[in-house]
Amino acid sequence: MKRYLIFVVLLSGCMVGPDYERPKVETPAAYKEGMRESDWKPAEPRDAAARGKWWAIFGDPQLDGMIAQVDVNNQTIAAAEAQLRQAAAVTAQDRAGLFPTLNGTVSVTRSEPSTTTGPVIGAATATRTIYSLPLSASWEADLWGKIRRSIEQGSASEQASAADLVNARLSVQSTLAQNYFQLRTLDSQKRLLDETVAAYEKSLELTMNRYKAGVAARSDVALAQSQLQSARAQSIDTTVQRAQLEHAIAVLLGKPAASFSLERGELAATPPAVPPAGVPADLLERRPDIAAAERRVAAANANIGIAKSAFFPSATLAGTLGYQSRSTDNWFTLPSRFWSIGPALALTLLDFGRRAAISDQAVAAYDQTVATYRGTVLQAFADVEDNLAALRILEEEAKVQDEAVRAANLTLEITLNQYKAGIVTYLQVVVVQAAALQAQTNALGIRSRRLAASVLLVKALGGGWEEGEKK
Repeated sequence: MKRYLIFVVLLSGCMVGPDYERPKVETPAAYKEGMRESDWKPAEPRDAAARGKWWAIFGDPQLDGMIAQVDVNNQTIAAAEAQLRQAAAVTAQDRAGLFPTLNGTVSVTRSEPSTTTGPVIGAATATRTIYSLPLSASWEADLWGKIRRSIEQGSASEQASAADLVNARLSVQSTLAQNYFQLRTLDSQKRLLDETVAAYEKSLELTMNRYKAGVAARSDVALAQSQLQSARAQSIDTTVQRAQLEHAIAVLLGKPAASFSLERGELAATPPAVPPAGVPADLLERRPDIAAAERRVAAANANIGIAKSAFFPSATLAGTLGYQSRSTDNWFTLPSRFWSIGPALALTLLDFGRRAAISDQAVAAYDQTVATYRGTVLQAFADVEDNLAALRILEEEAKVQDEAVRAANLTLEITLNQYKAGIVTYLQVVVVQAAALQAQTNALGIRSRRLAASVLLVKALGGGWEEGEKK
């Protein structure tokens, strides 16, 4: 028995299946959008580190307060946190497989054997009662690394769940920021439309006075009324989407939509300056979704080892010690003691390809997770490029659009003065007013898109950048 135990311990160092190596992925040497080589620097933090209050770069206290509530009430984050605890529990279950299992049983059995099989020797009656108290222990030797591969798989899955939690938190925070900025954009748009309505009311009053004086035509009054009502309708229409965004924010904060409201305000945040994004390889260490995908590759790799261990015999050492008697009077006496111990080897000899199919399935699942990991990496780089490009182009567009707003306002001022002097028709005033409103609306829209692209860049970079972390 001693020799057997030594042999089992030596064999326990074996592990079948491939050892894990992180899959190679093609990474570009640099971001092509808005990055100079002199701007590159290592990007922090890494995927397991705290992201910091990245939203502080927008300088909006109300946004700060809402995002602070996300960890407390958001149900997506709560589900991800519960998933992490489940994964940790599974890892603990796998780790327990390295140690013996001890079971205890207390039983009282009353039985009467069949008389057709012969008399019960030594018994005055066929009915008897047996009192038993056995303790049994068993231990499966991890000869081929099945248990250790299971622990490896569970640990990798647990780490993937931890990255999923970080990714869920980042996704909820960024979605909340986007919804909030879009809501504030609608507030600013409504303020702009209300100011336009007030201006149109004055124009209508002016036109009606001119019509009463016989200077303007009745069609001018109708045109002014139509333009005014159209602006009022647009102002009302903004409240529909605003209400929906308010409800969406309530869900993100874990609150009933009926009990949550945001007072109207202005789009006060300004797009932050885009920092150096770091060398592309650092993105693999920052993004929690990439970390989760990579950890799932490691788990799938360990599963191959688990599948291959089925081709080898399993060794179990089991033992039982206890007391058994027909009477409670001598139940725990020395003569009532019994014990047994012995090893067992088990091997499946024929399964018509079942183990081979399971092994092939594990290899195919591994290849799938590798492809998913590489696809996640490629998409991550594309996300960064998309939002760097958006920020660069929108910044240029904002400068041009601001010039357009100034020109439109000047044109409107001149045209109104000309209309008052009777030089131009009211139709020309309407055209200029519509152009001025459109120019201001476009400028507001560009600013909103720049803020959204900034939030998406934060998310694409894995959460924040150096300037945001220092705050």
